[in-house]
Amino acid sequence: MHIKKNYSTFEMAWWTRFDTLIFLLIIMGWVSVYYIFDLGWLKIPWTPIGLIGTAVAFVIGFQNNASYDRIWEARKIWGGIVNTSRTFATFIQDMIDNENCDQPISSEEIKKEIKTLTYRHIAWMTALRYAMRVSKPWETSINHRTNREWGMEPPEKTSFLDDELKCLITDQDIEYLKDKDNKQTAILYLQSHHLKRLKEQGNIWEFSFLELENVIKEMYTLQGKSERIKNFPYPRQFATLNHFFMWIFVLLLPLALVPQFAEIGQKIASNHPIIGDLFIWVSVPIYVIVSWIFHTMERIGRTGDNPFEGTPNDVPISTIARGIEIDLRQNLGETGEQIPDQFPIVRQSQF
Repeated sequence: MHIKKNYSTFEMAWWTRFDTLIFLLIIMGWVSVYYIFDLGWLKIPWTPIGLIGTAVAFVIGFQNNASYDRIWEARKIWGGIVNTSRTFATFIQDMIDNENCDQPISSEEIKKEIKTLTYRHIAWMTALRYAMRVSKPWETSINHRTNREWGMEPPEKTSFLDDELKCLITDQDIEYLKDKDNKQTAILYLQSHHLKRLKEQGNIWEFSFLELENVIKEMYTLQGKSERIKNFPYPRQFATLNHFFMWIFVLLLPLALVPQFAEIGQKIASNHPIIGDLFIWVSVPIYVIVSWIFHTMERIGRTGDNPFEGTPNDVPISTIARGIEIDLRQNLGETGEQIPDQFPIVRQSQF
């Protein structure tokens, strides 16, 4: 299942409500202590705060750009899988025939060969998307409370790969894959061996065989690119230090912000004593807004680091793969009852 999330201001605020509460408690504590005990000496100048804030903004921007690049590259890779899959399905339907065959086979046997190759290709996509959903130690966004409450559960988390493959490939192929760790690679080996056998029988012209092998090569390339993103995380030194830097800025900010509002309140008190005395509390919403902006941008970057993790912000590889499967099986002439439905797309809103 893929959840379509149309963010509004209220939904973003709800997504970060626990963090906002922490910021509110921090600033309320600082203002209360400062106001009750009149700690006018407890302050630091704006210059170091400004330098830290500038550095944090640059690092957050760098992380968000890198995260977006990872998501966009993943989307391009799976867009390439869509195009390559359609190309492969078209080629095998047009290139498998009896034109160069010494012992022609029946049209039913040709259709069977085409179906076997098509279904095995669907099995390759299925194995690849399951591999992309395997949890990695650095994929922790899915465990966050406000991510879990969306109720998203990718289909790869609720079913088993072996059960999916049994519906797509032969028992012989299943036996071959049993002891293979990288099943998607093994499936492409089977595809190549199958094409070679058809070429040797004369059911595929040699030039056509080379074209099909180039398509297999492109599948390996796309698979490798997808595995590279999955298996190589956003560098932890950037992600971890960025998180610490953001919290350093958030915790030091009251030391400059609260005294500044207290000084403004003292100037106002000469004409408006009550307003001037309470003006220090205006720092509360200002602090919460500034901290919320920095923290939310940093969290958005962390959430987008791993585009195959299974969160609502990921590349919807399950939906993409199922869409290709539907296209290929329709082009085989299968009816609606034989073809699985697309995974449902759900829009959830907290309001």
